[in-house]
Amino acid sequence: MYKLFSVDDHIMEPPKVWDDRVARKYLGRAPHVVADPKTGATDWVWEGGNRVSAGMFAVAGKKPEDWNFNPIGYDDMIPGCYDSKQRAKDFLSNGICASAAFPTLPGFGGQAFASFEDKELAGVCVEAYNDFIIDEWCKGGPEGLFVPMVIGKVWDPVATAKEIERCVKKGAHALCWVENPVSMGLPSYWTNHWDPVWAAVQDADIPVCMHIGTGSVGAGNPSPEAPDTLYIALSYINAMSASMNLAMSPVCRKFEKLKLVFAEGGLGWVPAALERADFQWVKHGAWTKLTGTLPSEIVRRNMYFCMIQEPWAFHTKEVRDAIGEDHIFWESDYPHADTPWPHTQAAAKVMFDGVPTEVVEKAAYKNAERVFNWKVADPNALGKQAA
Repeated sequence: MYKLFSVDDHIMEPPKVWDDRVARKYLGRAPHVVADPKTGATDWVWEGGNRVSAGMFAVAGKKPEDWNFNPIGYDDMIPGCYDSKQRAKDFLSNGICASAAFPTLPGFGGQAFASFEDKELAGVCVEAYNDFIIDEWCKGGPEGLFVPMVIGKVWDPVATAKEIERCVKKGAHALCWVENPVSMGLPSYWTNHWDPVWAAVQDADIPVCMHIGTGSVGAGNPSPEAPDTLYIALSYINAMSASMNLAMSPVCRKFEKLKLVFAEGGLGWVPAALERADFQWVKHGAWTKLTGTLPSEIVRRNMYFCMIQEPWAFHTKEVRDAIGEDHIFWESDYPHADTPWPHTQAAAKVMFDGVPTEVVEKAAYKNAERVFNWKVADPNALGKQAA
């Protein structure tokens, strides 16, 4: 059985995340669940907004013909979607021995709270989510299984830096962040606005994990008549845009020890993107004043890319060499549609068979262990507890 470290999973937050953690004066204003009496669908409601739980975010355990974006309730999900104790059983039974999970209600980059008019309430909600992750979610499995990954106060880099420091003291090992803040009306990564965040994560030696669709321009909708399959197929463009933007920006030239992880963006496109970025960097350097370290060098030093099911890219040595074998991660994407669970080992065999063992072990778990400063759980941990 392959030992696996998934750097991209997702949490369907249980109903009491904020009710159990915010002060009384925020109750009713912070996110809370209101079930539709007719459909049973989960409607998250907060001061000034609401969001339904979409079925496509919790398809694990369902037949593909039953997938859709219709509103769902907790009864429509398998328990592992929102219960970390059950997820521990789901994962260890499939050889997944460590997992870093992105939020759902707060947005995959923690950006949803930036839209709150009351930023005091928003900040309280960020802190409550992070306490839930560290104090409850990650304690639902054996030691090493759930990596504490926290969110920031995206609207305020100084407040984010303070929250990172607070959470690292409590045991956080990663920051969940946005690919590009410009679409939110915030300054770009080419400014020094975000320096407090970069300094905080560099000082703490934790990776910054950015999921596709958290701010990049992306693929848009090239043909309105096309089904969602087209948008999903093109979604890797988000990771391409985000990584090349940061590779050319001053960020990693100023903060040389940053670790930037691009979740669910894939691998196969990376060599071509690096070739073009370097060519244009040199070609236009004289008039754009962009000189010095090539984008490809920044990528190979500071960036990490994740694969779910890309056997061609991973089997192709030239692709691995272009990225760097120490910079490739595996991901499960549970409970989203791309997850190989509950057939994880069979999918891993397709991915890994024929590749040298030491390279497989790096991508499967050793690279992530190093970057996250983490030790994966014992694959037999649950059995030992039961005994």
